[in-house]
Amino acid sequence: MFEPRATIDLHCHILPGLDDGARDLSDAVAMARQAQSDGIEAICATPHIRHDHAVSIADLPERLAELRAAVAAASIATRILAGGEVATTALKTLNLAELAAVTLGRAGRWVLLEPAPGPLDDQLDDAVAWLSARGRRALIAHPERHLSDDMIERLRRLTAAGALIQATAAALTDESTKAGMLNLARAGVLHVLGSDAHSAGTGRPVTLTPGLAVLGSVSPLAEHLDWAARFAPRGIVSGQELTAPF
Repeated sequence: MFEPRATIDLHCHILPGLDDGARDLSDAVAMARQAQSDGIEAICATPHIRHDHAVSIADLPERLAELRAAVAAASIATRILAGGEVATTALKTLNLAELAAVTLGRAGRWVLLEPAPGPLDDQLDDAVAWLSARGRRALIAHPERHLSDDMIERLRRLTAAGALIQATAAALTDESTKAGMLNLARAGVLHVLGSDAHSAGTGRPVTLTPGLAVLGSVSPLAEHLDWAARFAPRGIVSGQELTAPF
């Protein structure tokens, strides 16, 4: 039986005091402890890069180092990696150095992209193409917020353009979103999971296992769960080129 372990959380607001994520360093360390309990080997710290959050990209390495030191002092093995969640509305305001700094794992390739609220539109296609023209690839966040009649068709077009889709793990167990997410999974347009957790005490926990268990019951993901849980996340944070096997 597949054990969904040694995974990487590609989407987590664990850096404290920056956006609507971890309140303080203690909360952030508790989030890392949750992740370790779920078998998560690394977390991408992905603060919001958008106009309603005053996140300084230049300050992120220092904030990341502070959190890494606190996690190590707490004897937590889960590693904290660089990243950011870049809103489509803010994407084109970043220079190339800033864009590289918020790639997942700071590996220079994959950008976690947050679509604008509401149904997906051509702005997202444009953002994926803009990144591609600059040697980057898009990992599109939380499709559960944008479920619509043309969702599968749009996601297929985006993946054909080089994007991958990151679902929020909790959306696969939440009854309000589960049916829609299973439809996307059956259509082969979900690729990897992230927790999109914001705190250890409230909201979504830093866990991936329950979502992976749901995906393990659905084709074509069931036949490629190791790719979704391990191979693809590790490839993303190391800047590899990836093509979904389904």
